[in-house]
Amino acid sequence: MTYNRYITLLLVLVSSLTYSQVVKVEVVNQGGAWTFLRNGKPYYVKGAGGHVHLDKLVEIGGNSIRTWSLDNAKEYLDEAHERGLTVMMGLWMGHERHGFDYNNEKAVKQQLEYFTTKVKELKNHPALLMWGIGNEVDLFYSNTNVWDAVQDVAAMIHREDPNHPTSTVTAGLDSMEVQLIKQKAPDIDVYCVNTYGDLASALKNIQLFGWSGPYMITEWGPNGHWEVSKTPWNVPLEQTSSEKAQSYYERYQLIENRKSHCLGSYLFLWGQKQETTTTWYGVFDKKGNATEALNIMHRYWTNGEPDNRAPIVGDLGAVVDGTLKRYYQLEETDQSVLFRIQLEDPDNDNLKVVWKLIPESTDIKAGGDQEKEPTEIFGAITKTSLMEAKIKLPDRPGAYRVYVFVYDRNGHVAYGNVPIYVPKVPEKKSWIKLKSQSLKFEY
Repeated sequence: MTYNRYITLLLVLVSSLTYSQVVKVEVVNQGGAWTFLRNGKPYYVKGAGGHVHLDKLVEIGGNSIRTWSLDNAKEYLDEAHERGLTVMMGLWMGHERHGFDYNNEKAVKQQLEYFTTKVKELKNHPALLMWGIGNEVDLFYSNTNVWDAVQDVAAMIHREDPNHPTSTVTAGLDSMEVQLIKQKAPDIDVYCVNTYGDLASALKNIQLFGWSGPYMITEWGPNGHWEVSKTPWNVPLEQTSSEKAQSYYERYQLIENRKSHCLGSYLFLWGQKQETTTTWYGVFDKKGNATEALNIMHRYWTNGEPDNRAPIVGDLGAVVDGTLKRYYQLEETDQSVLFRIQLEDPDNDNLKVVWKLIPESTDIKAGGDQEKEPTEIFGAITKTSLMEAKIKLPDRPGAYRVYVFVYDRNGHVAYGNVPIYVPKVPEKKSWIKLKSQSLKFEY
């Protein structure tokens, strides 16, 4: 046997021995207050939804991640374990809105058999914290048989894995779902809720709706795209990164105030994705730059101040008659429009400002389903200065957003966007050709 082959086999053996040493997790009531006991010690979840930037999560004091499905489950468990993190492991159950039929006994049985195999495979991993059975299976559904299927999975887990609690996750909080889960799925240990602008109401009502046991907030963050004001052409107004940071600040206090029953939370999204816009939910951008929200969580989880902080953005809008408009429906006489943003950097870092014109997304889905990101329109940004940009109108009528991104060269980004609507233009008007790249301003 070669030396390298010997080392490989030894590493496999060591890994196998390590991962056979399960870390027991319980949910217990101590003096009227619920808590996780992990390896016999109280454990409060300071978590993030996602599986990227794990070193950064550890750096700011986080201790757990959430996945939504079993894709790459072993890989994510291993990566978490290397960093001392735990994992809420998601079991993605079929959704009625995607065509899954919970009256189809064969399909339901096959789903349960698959989960049984994976639970047996992963149950002894030391990074495993709990099982998340389904995510928002109540979104746009009518067949309550789904809760019978949730119960079958939860009961199976209690048989196969007595060392980890079960949970299920609903889209917001509804009194009917609370009662259905209590009645149909008694093997659920922890009720989990995804909630955004309605967080305060969910925290207030979960016990009033009849759930007396432990619960968690498994997605939370900025205002959801369905919860905000809309333009006259029916697109949602997105908070700036600084407005979102304020939401994280206020809402995490609400979560911590419920520690007697709330076992912790997973903020959303620890990463970046296209969902309504390219910036709506991510704590990071596509290149891994962190927003101001990360600074907020750093302060909460470490009781300390970050070494360097993200830029702060203030008022933003189209300049119309000397005032800033958070959205603007252009007039036919407009040749170009000026946009302005107020910004500052708390560390006086040099900043790079990038403006972009991007069509409004037409691939809008629900429940976090994958969406296609619209392509930037090049050449529309004709002039920039520190806090201003001028755009020339595109040659196609319709809905767009003017985005601004502010980078501090220390791994941080701030942003905002302004929806605009371009009307149909008379043929005599001359329009730009969209070929050149978007302009950048640096100082």
